[in-house]
Amino acid sequence: MRGSLVGTTVTLAAGALLTAAMTTASASPPTAPLPHRDRTAPVLVDCQWKRDVRPADFLLACGDGNSRLNGLNWLKWDSESAVAEGVNVVNDCDPYCAKGVFRSYHVTVRLDRPAEWKKNPAVQRYTRMSVTYDDARPKGFTQTMVYPLWD
Repeated sequence: MRGSLVGTTVTLAAGALLTAAMTTASASPPTAPLPHRDRTAPVLVDCQWKRDVRPADFLLACGDGNSRLNGLNWLKWDSESAVAEGVNVVNDCDPYCAKGVFRSYHVTVRLDRPAEWKKNPAVQRYTRMSVTYDDARPKGFTQTMVYPLWD
C-alpha cells in the first residue's frame, strides 16, 4: 500500500507541476519583436549575396579584401535608411597592395534607397551606402564615398 501511495503522490505532483507550467506559459503576454529585427525594414546584401540586418562587419572590397567596415554600431535601422558608426580598415597599397599597410579611419555609414531584391522580390534591400570619414581618410578618397550595393 505504501508503494502505491508514493506512486500516486509522485503522479499528482508531476501533474500539478505540468499544469502550473502550462498555465504560466499560456498566461504570459506574447513577446514583442525586437526593434532591430523589424521584418519590414530592408536588409543589407553583401557581395556573396547573403542578407543581414545590423552586421558588425561588412566587406567593401570583395575582390581583394583591401577595404572593410569593422565594429559597426547601428544607431538607426528602419524602412527608409540605416546609420552606423564604425571603422573603415583600408590597405594603403603602398608601394603595392601585397606590401601595403592596413590603416583605420573612423566613419559614419548610411544605407538608403531601399528597393526590391532581384534574387528575392519579397525582400527589400538597401541599394546605396555612403561612408563619411570623420577626420583623416585614405589617399584619393573624398570626405564621403558613395557605393552602389549588390543586387
